[in-house]
Amino acid sequence: QVQMAESGGGSVQAGGSLKLSCVASGSSTSRYCLGWFRQPPDSGNGREKVAFIDSDGTTNYTDSVKGRFIISRDNAKNTLYLQMNDLKPEDTAMYFCALDRYNYGSCLDFGSWGQGTQVTVSS
Repeated sequence: QVQMAESGGGSVQAGGSLKLSCVASGSSTSRYCLGWFRQPPDSGNGREKVAFIDSDGTTNYTDSVKGRFIISRDNAKNTLYLQMNDLKPEDTAMYFCALDRYNYGSCLDFGSWGQGTQVTVSS
């Protein structure tokens, strides 16, 4: 079982930047799609997709973060990143990283999740 651990969250003012990291332990993740999700406050159990990066480096972003966020991975370090720029109050959420259930998967079914890191953006 792969363990995922996020870090890098915090409180920033609108327009600021943060870089999240997610370290995977227990097995190499190089053949897997990795993703960032977020759960805004008062959203119940709903998590929304932020960005994915598949095993060949192809990226995909939800429309609201395109041009502001950059997802990347360092397979040598088994680490996933999310560079967040021009942050807005509506980006406030708990951010989670996740690992696809299947190697060379289609980023549709995530089976390993971190505990989350909080991002708070004030206006």
